[in-house]
Amino acid sequence: MKRTFRIWRTDPSDPAKGALKEYEIEVQEAWTVLDALNEIKWRHDGSLAFRRSCRHGICGSCAMTIDGKNTLACELQVSACKGKVVTVEPLRSFPVLRDLVVDQTDFFARYETVKPYLICSKQAPTDKERKQSPEDRKLIDGTWECILCGACTSSCPVYWSSSQFLGPAALLKAYRYVFDTRDEGFGDRLQALDSKHGLWRCHTIFNCVEACPKALNPTEAIVKLRRKVLTERI
Repeated sequence: MKRTFRIWRTDPSDPAKGALKEYEIEVQEAWTVLDALNEIKWRHDGSLAFRRSCRHGICGSCAMTIDGKNTLACELQVSACKGKVVTVEPLRSFPVLRDLVVDQTDFFARYETVKPYLICSKQAPTDKERKQSPEDRKLIDGTWECILCGACTSSCPVYWSSSQFLGPAALLKAYRYVFDTRDEGFGDRLQALDSKHGLWRCHTIFNCVEACPKALNPTEAIVKLRRKVLTERI
């Protein structure tokens, strides 16, 4: 079965410019979009650039915009793309380095702002992990599964307009540690969260929820973090 892919290619002299280029290839029934991109790169145009790694929806490397929606190329089957032409573009709002490869420097800088690690004054055990009860563990379900692909942040209209907004991915990760009963770092994260570029900049538009390939809900996490901040003020 032949399918046509319209793929964003950057101008070699200026990565900020580019155009869509069409490739018509033979695809197999069970192929994902990533399989099709590999076919194009390996057999038709070796200059095509895109990120890929695990091929199992775990690493988040192949996040891109496919037919106008952010998703993972390794999880979307070509047969699920209903249009005659499959359009593949780099994640929107991120600077493009080349073709489908975006610069995530600012994305991870904002992520780092929320201190995405366990902050605990107690000495870590040397022979076992820091244990939790099953009830405590459930408090962070739906947040630790984030793979940092950037699909949610790229889809956020507030992120598009605010160069300093932390974005849904960073705020979801903040939730993961703030609500971890072993963590003591809420105060260390408060300045970043309780700022005009933090929790309160979110307009609860829910684009992030629709874009997340792992079916997570960053908007809900942001709302719960707001309640936590307000409760601590009282």
